[in-house]
Amino acid sequence: MAFDRLFKNARLPGRDELADIGIVGGRFATVEVGLVGECPTEDLAGRVVVPGLVETHLHLDKACLFGRCPCGSSVGEAIAAVARAKRDFTEEDVYQRAARALEKAIAWGTNRIRTHVEVDPRIGLTSFRALKRLKADYAWAVELELCAFPQEGLLDDPGCEDVLVAALEEGADLVGGVPYIDRDAHGQVARIFELARRYDRDIDFHLDFDLDPSWATLFEVCRRTDEYGWGGRVAIGHATKLSAMGPEAFDEAARRLADAGVAVTVLPATDLFLMGRGHDRDVPRGVTAAHRLAARGVTCSISTNNVLNPFTPYGDCSLVRMANLYANVAQVAAEPELALCLDLISSSAARLMRVADYGIAPGRPADMVVLDATSPAEAIAGLAPPLFGLKGGRLSFERSPPVLARPAPSR
Repeated sequence: MAFDRLFKNARLPGRDELADIGIVGGRFATVEVGLVGECPTEDLAGRVVVPGLVETHLHLDKACLFGRCPCGSSVGEAIAAVARAKRDFTEEDVYQRAARALEKAIAWGTNRIRTHVEVDPRIGLTSFRALKRLKADYAWAVELELCAFPQEGLLDDPGCEDVLVAALEEGADLVGGVPYIDRDAHGQVARIFELARRYDRDIDFHLDFDLDPSWATLFEVCRRTDEYGWGGRVAIGHATKLSAMGPEAFDEAARRLADAGVAVTVLPATDLFLMGRGHDRDVPRGVTAAHRLAARGVTCSISTNNVLNPFTPYGDCSLVRMANLYANVAQVAAEPELALCLDLISSSAARLMRVADYGIAPGRPADMVVLDATSPAEAIAGLAPPLFGLKGGRLSFERSPPVLARPAPSR
């Protein structure tokens, strides 16, 4: 068979033997052993290949604010700091900052992103329209989903719903919520589900972002998911409460999430930075055990959340680094669990986003990223850098391996 490009000896997660990948017309044509073709051919020498890394929860509109506003010591202070900074946002400012973060993500192997974007009576659709431009301008390398959401409250912020509806009318891919901001958290959940049904959109909540295990809004979200028949279309981010629950309560919450089809995104960098600040010793990590939820049937992902802003004053948009951070915090060391960490930033994350054409298989878009590791576990444990990636069969980025400047041998 004639190929446009051929990659030999790829290590595909979940497959025992190395495989060859043939590409024709921007799609995977054949994935087999022993392929040959007169075309540009590269031997991957057993390196791990994934269909691209998947970022399920990112805030591009408020990325790269480092130095422009103070870093808070609580969730509320971080929200307030960004709220003040938003007064000076312009569409071009949002676009340029978001583009810097987006280009970092692309260069670290991410080719699908769900980005949350704040809409309210103060910022209006400024950030949303900037990210709509970004979505179009960078479609050659990454697929962006825009989740419009009310960071500063919905029911308690007069006029906010009108702006949220306007974003949905202008093509927001999802609707999001932050129930803990409104006095009536369950009321906000109900309203978001009503909007989701009206506009036939998936939902992604910021939820249960504290360490009090005595109550959780996730059960109300699960109840509404069942009521609206939205199973598989709802995700929650943070859910740090789960990290504070005892085994029985955790298992009950996991069972309810799995039964309802509500997915969970864990955000290690932000959750570590903002949780447990009231403790002067034995500081809790505040990072929910995604691998334990996944083992109980919950669709999960690991994601970045914020980069260089008051919520997370760190970051380079590397999902491999984020998965490695999670592994450290969760004390994951066994090879199958480390391999799962790669799945949580790739295949499982794609399932959370309901990506229908994700995967290295004949007929699917030729989206792939090559990691400098020979096993999924090694990729996470060793912080394997991506070497290059394709989007639709076209090179989207490449990284040159470092070269040591060895001294000349002495005579």
